[in-house]
Amino acid sequence: MQFLLAFIVVVPLIGAVAALLPAPPGLKGKSPDQAVLRHGVTVTGAVLIAAIVLAVGFDHAHPSKMQATTDISWIPALDVRIHLGIDGISLPLLVLTALLTFLCALYSYFKMPAGPSPKAFVALVLVLESGTLATFAVLDLLLFFLAFEMVLIPMYFLIARWGGAQKQAAAWKFILYTLLGSVVMLLGLLLIGLKSGTFDMVALATDNGRGLTSSVQVIAVLAIGIGLAVKTPMWPLHSWLPDAHTAAPTVGSVLLAGVLLKMGTYGFIRILLPIAPDGMHTFAPYLAAFAVVGIVYGSLACLALARPGSKGDLKRLIAYSSVGHMGFVLLGIASMTPTGVNGALFANIAHGLITGLLFFLVGAVKDRYGTADLDTLSGATGAALYGRAPRLGGLLAFAAVASLGLPGLAGFWGEMLALFGSFDPADGLSRPAFLTFMSIAAFGTLLTAAYMLIVVRRVCMGEKREEPQQLADVQTYEFAAWTPLVALTVLAGLWPAVLLGLTDPAVQKLLAGGKS
Repeated sequence: MQFLLAFIVVVPLIGAVAALLPAPPGLKGKSPDQAVLRHGVTVTGAVLIAAIVLAVGFDHAHPSKMQATTDISWIPALDVRIHLGIDGISLPLLVLTALLTFLCALYSYFKMPAGPSPKAFVALVLVLESGTLATFAVLDLLLFFLAFEMVLIPMYFLIARWGGAQKQAAAWKFILYTLLGSVVMLLGLLLIGLKSGTFDMVALATDNGRGLTSSVQVIAVLAIGIGLAVKTPMWPLHSWLPDAHTAAPTVGSVLLAGVLLKMGTYGFIRILLPIAPDGMHTFAPYLAAFAVVGIVYGSLACLALARPGSKGDLKRLIAYSSVGHMGFVLLGIASMTPTGVNGALFANIAHGLITGLLFFLVGAVKDRYGTADLDTLSGATGAALYGRAPRLGGLLAFAAVASLGLPGLAGFWGEMLALFGSFDPADGLSRPAFLTFMSIAAFGTLLTAAYMLIVVRRVCMGEKREEPQQLADVQTYEFAAWTPLVALTVLAGLWPAVLLGLTDPAVQKLLAGGKS
């Protein structure tokens, strides 16, 4: 188990270096470009298999216990250790990251985005995977920061080199926002480490803030929270996200929405809730307020983009929907209750599956039509995907109703549990305030349903137009990349206990200060 976790984190880095080297003569095949793309599929596939074996070997009877741990001294002078481990909170995110990266590599093998050499593309995707996996596996504050920052440069280049229109501006906006947030976050992490005498996240969580004064906790939560909120992204620090998604290639958008946004909310749960509970208690009402504003703002922005005549970009609309969905995650965290935090973790996984699928589908629509502009797609009567490419239209409608939180699909449970957490927040938090937040968030679910149904009506329905070139329906490689996301969305919706059985004991222990 120890070896497996280290293998999962390190192998993508080794694979990234290997991708830049000349392929051995026997592996070149007909095309060097195809050889390196095949290398990406092989490495990400090996990581996914290792993650599944790790999940199967995980002690499901004790999900609150840190498992597969490695603890090696790295920088003795600062007491920084290479400390790895997983529990019921981090395991689902680890598997989700491995799955989405493999599906992106598989999709890229058949549909490589236009841009420079595939060598650099594959290497960047593998570095991105390693950094994300490390973020969910490390248990040292400084290592967490290094892993957190490791993903920025690969994502910058994926947007800047393989993106679409306005890619340079979007990439610069992404890197500037996240780097500025990270500088503030580093100061908060150093403050906790220096004041408590350790950077070990397990020891700090067990101490539960008892070694930190209330004022230190407040400052630390403010500093670290800003960095995490930028990555999440929380309103009003979200403005880099729509530009980044609109410009990014399809696989870049899938990875950005599916795994990178989860790093921010994971940091709130893994670091701030157990290590600085007094500081979180102080800021919880403000976090909830920003969360519900983000829910309504994101939904209203999507409604504006979906309106006929607005020239709304479909990728941009899905990006704004992420602002709203991540608002539910933050609301669950702000409730500081097991119900709310479990809802946040469930919503994280559901958003990764559903929004990853949505970006795959929107990318496919854009490839076929040459545009993601809703007005151009739908024309006067609608794009009529049901008639022209019925499988693609059916999958898009499925992803849309999953995103709006239809009961029986994954999107429902996270939002419902976040609302339940707000209905009865942690002791000391204002219940009337959180009931107000809950009501506003519930109204946001209605707005979400409205814009998603408008998108389905405009893109999937309409009169079938006679055109000289037949629109291609879902291809075999697209089925291969999308089917796991559809299946898991249904499975998580019908059998939520699979995920909640992992997260709940770990969350209970986390909020109880390390006591099971």
